[in-house]
Amino acid sequence: MIEAVPEIPSLKQSVLETITSTVTEDAIVATNTSSISVSELARAVSRPERFVGMHFFNPVPVSKLVEIVRGDQTSDSTIARVAEWVSTIGKESITVRDAPGFATSRLGVAIGLEAIRMLEDGVASATDIDMGMTLGYGFPVGPLRLSDIVGLDVRLEIAEYLESQLGDRFAAPALLRRMVAEGNFGRKSGRGFYDWSAAS
Repeated sequence: MIEAVPEIPSLKQSVLETITSTVTEDAIVATNTSSISVSELARAVSRPERFVGMHFFNPVPVSKLVEIVRGDQTSDSTIARVAEWVSTIGKESITVRDAPGFATSRLGVAIGLEAIRMLEDGVASATDIDMGMTLGYGFPVGPLRLSDIVGLDVRLEIAEYLESQLGDRFAAPALLRRMVAEGNFGRKSGRGFYDWSAAS
């Protein structure tokens, strides 16, 4: 069972408590969090050795990676079963220890926040920043378009969490805060760094 509600610790804990009370004892319960401590969320489940992070990447149909996050009590057999399952759905996995932002969100959010700062500073347009990363670095989607797909509100929540854990280098740019305050969340609201109204 994979929990995939928004990046709000109390909401995730509540959902995980409900899940853990309904699944069989041999079930593996996973969280799709991209930044919140798996070990902290494990407090909401009855069998923490069968609890794991499974961070799927946006856009999910395109991305081949699932980041498996080992909590403090996650068993080796749980990691092995999850890695095997990830392979059966045609994706590849990496296994990382539970640390703020894990391996991928920590780097991905840092790039995304810097791309927003570059846009804010007038370095280049959103399209050109994204093209620089897709054509120059082989990213499947640029950091600003990806932020729109993930949701700027979600990006802000993750940045705030990482700032609380890792310091000012993850402070959200004023442009991101303003866009979220104005209700421009990206694809789900129809407008973010790009106009998504035609896709709605």
